[in-house]
Amino acid sequence: MPKHVDPVARRGHVVDALFRVVVREGLQRTSLRAVADEAQLNIGSLRHYFASQQDLMRFAMQSMLDRVESRLLEHVERIGDLGSRPRPEQLQLAAGLLAELLPLDAHRRAEVTVFLDFNTAARTNPAFNDLSRRAAEGTRKLIRRVLTRLDEAGALRPGLDLGIEAERLTALLDGLSLSAVLHPEILSPRACTDVLLTHLDDLSLPVGTPDSAH
Repeated sequence: MPKHVDPVARRGHVVDALFRVVVREGLQRTSLRAVADEAQLNIGSLRHYFASQQDLMRFAMQSMLDRVESRLLEHVERIGDLGSRPRPEQLQLAAGLLAELLPLDAHRRAEVTVFLDFNTAARTNPAFNDLSRRAAEGTRKLIRRVLTRLDEAGALRPGLDLGIEAERLTALLDGLSLSAVLHPEILSPRACTDVLLTHLDDLSLPVGTPDSAH
């Protein structure tokens, strides 16, 4: 009898192998053969997922977006109602959620590496514009949602323009991600989280300020 293959498990196995190769070689230099060898599969099996270099790159980006979105949704559910928590805890929870976008461990480093390589390719290849735009819009939507929840919970200073603050925070996360991937010996995961939390703290009401003053 032919061996039954769980397509979900196989896809996850291929994605993990793909990400490992991308981290080592770079997305644009990652070949079907290299991914097949890393996954210990024959190259014919991989053609169920992609038949060309362009298909491979789109698969990598799509997989990265799906993983991050799933993890973020789970994180949002765990946080629940921010309004019932003390202000320092509100900021810690928000920082923990946004830190899912930073390369703080091997899994997230691989995701950020795929993201950076893909967007570099998308700058000159219109075939990737849709996924690149989805990532950019999704990041801003998440950040705006986090800031809105903090604002509604009474954690932020009054009078902030949340649109501008969302762009500032997006730029901060992008910069931290790029620096941490390119120069991990200079910017550590701990430094990334400290910078993020300090930024959120700068947007918040001083400790001891009543929420009703918001």
